[in-house]
Amino acid sequence: MRIIIIAATAILMTITGAQASSVEIGRLTCDVEGGAGLIFGSSKSVECDFHRPDGSTEFYSGEINKIGIDIGITESTHIEWLVFAANISDYSRGALKGNYIGASGEATIGVGLGGNVLIGGSGRSFALQPFSVQAQTGLNIAVGLAGLTLR
Repeated sequence: MRIIIIAATAILMTITGAQASSVEIGRLTCDVEGGAGLIFGSSKSVECDFHRPDGSTEFYSGEINKIGIDIGITESTHIEWLVFAANISDYSRGALKGNYIGASGEATIGVGLGGNVLIGGSGRSFALQPFSVQAQTGLNIAVGLAGLTLR
């Protein structure tokens, strides 16, 4: 558990430093299927919409995987991230496809909250920072590393 917390903190510090010189390029909204945590992790399907500042929308699907403590059951979850890149010209249609990794934490008793800070995508050039806390219902506690795959 101590290793997971140290790794999550290191990733969070790296992402926070990277975002200081980044520009927001849009908002990613994802709906995560409900399911059970498997004590040391979980894997759930996601359906996402990427909203560009010009009003266009792209659709992605994939999975979010968590490694660490993940105990309990949740219904569907809604997460929103602000998407950052080094500059706006780094983005082309479909560029969010890829793998992301970062820190994750959530707690739910009836209604719950959580957050995930991830970095990755095409050439690991994008950072996802929670736009607002995630909202979910169920009974769950989770902390550790999260991985998001978008297709």
